[in-house]
Amino acid sequence: MLCYLEHVSFLLFSVSYLPFCFSVYTILSKVHSDRNVYPSAGVLFVHVLEREYFKGEFPPYPKPGEISNDPITFNTNLMGYPDRPGWLRYIQRTPYSDGVLYGSPTVENVGKPTIIEITAYNRRTFETARHNLIINIMSAEDFPLPYQAEFFIRNMNVEEMLASEVLGDFLGAVKNVWQPERLNAINITSALDRGGRVPLPINDMKEGVYVMVGADVPFSSCLREVENPQNQLRCSQEMEPVITCDKKFRTQFHIDWCKISLVDNTKQVSTFQEVIRGEGILPDGGEYKPPSDTLKSRDYYSDFLITLAVPSAIALVLFLILAYIMCCRREGVEKRNMQTPDIQLVHHSAIQKSTKELRDMSKNREIAWPLSTLPVFHPVTGEIVPPLHTDSYDNTSMPLMQTQQSETAVSEVAGVVFQRRAMTLAPVGSSSAGGPAWPQ
Repeated sequence: MLCYLEHVSFLLFSVSYLPFCFSVYTILSKVHSDRNVYPSAGVLFVHVLEREYFKGEFPPYPKPGEISNDPITFNTNLMGYPDRPGWLRYIQRTPYSDGVLYGSPTVENVGKPTIIEITAYNRRTFETARHNLIINIMSAEDFPLPYQAEFFIRNMNVEEMLASEVLGDFLGAVKNVWQPERLNAINITSALDRGGRVPLPINDMKEGVYVMVGADVPFSSCLREVENPQNQLRCSQEMEPVITCDKKFRTQFHIDWCKISLVDNTKQVSTFQEVIRGEGILPDGGEYKPPSDTLKSRDYYSDFLITLAVPSAIALVLFLILAYIMCCRREGVEKRNMQTPDIQLVHHSAIQKSTKELRDMSKNREIAWPLSTLPVFHPVTGEIVPPLHTDSYDNTSMPLMQTQQSETAVSEVAGVVFQRRAMTLAPVGSSSAGGPAWPQ
């Protein structure tokens, strides 16, 4: 006979059903009692979420004798909201390390209990366990401390700095340098939250962390050394400044003195201005009075003339001036020929006629070549080459490269040009010995 068994675990509540053959386990979360903590406003708050505390709530390994080391992660949020308050941060580097809640409570939350829901997830069994952390923020004495200094430590990660031993050593070193009566850690911020870059996983590089501390006495002369012009110049050149008290930190903390920030709240002038709120009602401006129906109509004819007619008239005048310059001021072909040398005109006329003849020949490529374009002698033997055309071939309509008429005209023009050149160059009224005189 088939059997079915389902177990539902919620606190100590379980339900069993019987008719099927296999077992199904539905795992719900286990809720624990609340925890109350009482941090002070303006003072660093650190709460460690220990994995060992939640291991007892999850089932042990199936094999007895083995040490349970399940991967556990945490999720934290403000009750009724998907995220934490703005002043509270959370970090857990790996599922095999503890989670840490840290931050600096604000004065606005004093007297108001802040309930944080903490949910632990077992990544092996997929079980969850939940409990609430009630943060009761108390008002701190002499808050805020008047003198605050923020240090940047390059060789630390935020979870390493949050350890009580490491943070205590750092505060002890600051106290030896500063010598205050009261010294508190105000806040710790990862360099990644300030826009820093994730370091490369080589040479055990760290992210870096900003630590802000506050005291009730002015800054010591050692802390003021970073403000002198020599160290400011070295910082601008990306060089290490010379700080006499750096050796008190160097053994454990590598501080970037160029990034130190000193804040003196006693010298800050409050710029707060009280906002005077009104009743939210606009002043009465009376009833709306529309324009009267007796208004006279306006004639827009003059506006039309000024807007369109005047620019059009100006454009027309400019067009006429341009047309006169382009069309009526041309010199003409005759004046151009008078200013051109005769030999250039002859060359131009010959080239133009030859070009015309070649264009006419290209229209009908079946016509035989003219005799003027054929070779007279054989290129190899030197003998006279007979014409390709027979004696009966009618070549009267054949176009020639240079007709007899054009050749005669060119010769006449060349003779006239030569005569002009000779008359220009010869001396007037003189002749050489034994030679004819130049014409007058």
